[in-house]
Amino acid sequence: MEYVVFETGGKQYKVEKGQVLEVENLSEVKNGFISFDKVLLFVSNADVKIGKPYLVNFAVHARILESLKGKKIRVARFKAKSKYRRVRGHRQSLSRIQIEKIVESSKK
Repeated sequence: MEYVVFETGGKQYKVEKGQVLEVENLSEVKNGFISFDKVLLFVSNADVKIGKPYLVNFAVHARILESLKGKKIRVARFKAKSKYRRVRGHRQSLSRIQIEKIVESSKK
């Protein structure tokens, strides 16, 4: 079993090859493919490599399937004893990606 932990959008994701997941919106799209080079951990059977903070020669290549919006949340502001109440909604922009491959590059 081979998997990696990488970072994007201030969050960390544990992924395997072929997995589909939703990450924060990726605006720097080049013909539907993106590469993540902030790999924190690589595990392949008994081989474990941990970055300090990132692994230098690893990358995760993914294909962007679609851009979408997340579930709407309610954001309320309230101050006691002053009758101040404000309610707003928020929908996060997301990108659905599929992990194509996990590669060990030698360019760095």
